[in-house]
Amino acid sequence: MKPILDLVAAHKGGRALGIHSVCSAHPLVIEAALRQARHLGHAALIEATSNQVNQFGGYTGMRPQDFRAFVGAIAARLSFPEERLLLGGDHLGPNAWQAAPAPEAMGHAAHMVEAYVLAGFRKIHLDCSMSCADDSHPLPEALIAERAALLCAAAEQAWGRAGGAAPVYVIGTEVPVPGGAHEELGALAVTSPAAAAATLEAHRRAFAARGLDDAWPRVVALVVQPGVEFDHHKVIDYDPAAAQGLSRSVEAHAGIVFEAHSTDYQTPAALAALVRDHFAILKVGPGLSFALREALWALDDIARAARLATGEALKDTVLRAMRRDPRHWKSYYVQEQRQELDLQFSLSDRIRYYWNVPEVMRSAARLMADLHGRPLPLTLLSQYLPRQFAAIREQRLDNDAHAVLIDAVAHVLRQYAQACTPAPAPALVS
Repeated sequence: MKPILDLVAAHKGGRALGIHSVCSAHPLVIEAALRQARHLGHAALIEATSNQVNQFGGYTGMRPQDFRAFVGAIAARLSFPEERLLLGGDHLGPNAWQAAPAPEAMGHAAHMVEAYVLAGFRKIHLDCSMSCADDSHPLPEALIAERAALLCAAAEQAWGRAGGAAPVYVIGTEVPVPGGAHEELGALAVTSPAAAAATLEAHRRAFAARGLDDAWPRVVALVVQPGVEFDHHKVIDYDPAAAQGLSRSVEAHAGIVFEAHSTDYQTPAALAALVRDHFAILKVGPGLSFALREALWALDDIARAARLATGEALKDTVLRAMRRDPRHWKSYYVQEQRQELDLQFSLSDRIRYYWNVPEVMRSAARLMADLHGRPLPLTLLSQYLPRQFAAIREQRLDNDAHAVLIDAVAHVLRQYAQACTPAPAPALVS
């Protein structure tokens, strides 16, 4: 994972460089990320989470080797250079098996980490911050570190069998909940410098106790809470002043930067400030699929207004699938009077769990077929997709439904690219 090691070295050398990590299993989101990275000449970091992808299939039905093949096929179609495609595993630990006793959950987690590394994933986020069925709440930090070291040992053993580039690791105990907060948020407490230092030291000792001295220099990032998060309808924005002490504290640790989770929906200025303040790895996921959903809803409305639609409204198909199988949203959308609003428009975007439901896939494909080969009416683009309307009028974007979807996601990605690069990144030409 030389590109990330080089990035960290450059950042530690004083350059305000970063990289954004795209956490999504939607093919259009991945396509948008690869197109932008190809256009800019950058590496593309694509990550799968332990809930999305694991040895049992996860909610996508994909195992690590399946996800690698899935992303690889998109990259090949776009002629994206293989050496610039970086794959990572996010929240790799017992998260998916918290209802089981710790020995069972950690056994599954170790096999999962092994499967990720054998499949070619080389950025590994070791997240053992959650309690299992027979654990105390919260877990002692020393135990979290011991479990992370156990998983690192599994990863190192798998790398020894697989060969290739050495894995790099991300650690941390103050890890935001994957996919955004369940509850309505108030103020957030920024991780203290002392807590960040204690986490690093606990992990260093745990790695040493397992004989992982060779792996420790490849720990490149620590997940902390910089004071950013989002709930269903609100975003907690980054406050550089509040995180100043935390930001400066990492300067004392050679080869390590911070990784910021839940940066979705931050302003461009906030993203740039995060990178400047040593949060050199920015994670984004729901914010991208939210932008995709917005564009799909708008295209569906355009198709209906132009009398081009041949089937049921896409949103109706999606909402029916969500109501029939509420397991991916019921613990999030708990306010019954706001449930209809949350199902479609929540920033946590639980819709992303339903795009691979067969009837939803058919409905989305039918919408794109209805619009295929037809220039979208400018008047309706102005009404429903004004950003893409402007790009089409300025001849920066093709008047094509697929190009419009890619550009809707790329609009978000451009903000991350600009934050992670000292000079402004050029606009993507679809």
